[in-house]
Amino acid sequence: MRLNSILDKAKNNSFYLFLLNLVLKRIIPYNAPHRFKVEKVYDESLEVSIPFIKKNKNHINGIHACALATLCEYVSGLSLARALPPESYRLILQTIHVDYHYQGKTKLFARFGIDEQKLNEIISLLKENDAVVKEYSVSIFDISENHICTGIITWQVKEWSKVNVKA
Repeated sequence: MRLNSILDKAKNNSFYLFLLNLVLKRIIPYNAPHRFKVEKVYDESLEVSIPFIKKNKNHINGIHACALATLCEYVSGLSLARALPPESYRLILQTIHVDYHYQGKTKLFARFGIDEQKLNEIISLLKENDAVVKEYSVSIFDISENHICTGIITWQVKEWSKVNVKA
């Protein structure tokens, strides 16, 4: 709930954008070394960057394939969590498939969002099913607008009330 409040305020306020990135590094510590940064918050989408730093590089001095896959997961998952409040819905990554088109040798950007139509489709399907599996495409570009890769991210969405947890 608080995260969505910060996201909404970050649309037009650089302090809240800074605060958003600080909060995300703390609540998702696995991604902290990549230094992902939410660059822009739009009404229905987010733009997230990955810097061209040593920790993100592979053996041929490009941004590592797994870092790119993680960025696709990150921007799509954060967008879904924004649209479907985490206190009400469980989001689980089911699969990632990435096609690599061009080597990333600069700061890179991914933009993704869940519009009202996609959101209503998920909510409608959840009325009839315990879980919904949705596939989304995320493209990553460099600062020269070269298409670096396309990630196909599959998410399972389920209401928490339908989740069976085994001990």
